[in-house]
Amino acid sequence: MIILKTENEITKMRRAGEKLARLLDDLLKSVIVPGASAHDVEQYSVSYMREIGAKPILIGYNGYPYATCVSVNDEVIHGYPLKSKVFKDGDLVSVDLDIEYDGMITDAARTYAVGTITDKEKELIQVTEKSFFIGLEQAVIGKKTGDIGYAVQSYAESFGFGVVRDFVGHGVGRKVHEDPSIPNYGFKGTGPMLRKNMTITIEPMISLGNYEVEILQDGWTVVTIDKSKSAHYENTIVITDNGPEVLTAVTGYNP
Repeated sequence: MIILKTENEITKMRRAGEKLARLLDDLLKSVIVPGASAHDVEQYSVSYMREIGAKPILIGYNGYPYATCVSVNDEVIHGYPLKSKVFKDGDLVSVDLDIEYDGMITDAARTYAVGTITDKEKELIQVTEKSFFIGLEQAVIGKKTGDIGYAVQSYAESFGFGVVRDFVGHGVGRKVHEDPSIPNYGFKGTGPMLRKNMTITIEPMISLGNYEVEILQDGWTVVTIDKSKSAHYENTIVITDNGPEVLTAVTGYNP
């Protein structure tokens, strides 16, 4: 069932989203450096959440044991933030997390370059972010989820990149995962219709190689089968009369 949010709930999500965006778009940049570890990201993020009065809602979610997902290189999503996962020059590090603030949940992800990366890897990060905004343009009342997926897929694949299909965006707000699913691939005019006050995530997961992935023995970490590096860019958005608004942004975004 798709849950349409009240204006009060959306206001709460906007506040939560601003706090999450500050962590991802500003504060973590100084943490994700050569020699630091994924565990440092976990500790910093949990400390920040406690400081602002937010709840690290991922801990215990379906048995997941951490507050953050920290995925490196061929790890696409759901990587454990382990001490043994030490960042080195040339790594691509994706951080995905949710926070609950004032009873509402927002979700976002970013990919960071550690030190010097190749031009193709820079392009991967840029295209992954841009594909989010290409998809966002379709997030208007009366369009369908397939319109978003088609836009993301068409743009990313035009650069020769792989678009992960096994994991997708979703509704969010009262719960970590709500209906509907928001694939990053598909066909125009298919899927549930977008309606006012729907809150969803759009989250392109793009690889340098093939789109096929597998889950490691820990039951969570998703990696590319061909071991190609990947990038992840995600925001929580709300569908409004005036188009989509990005909630996980410091100042908001209205295309």
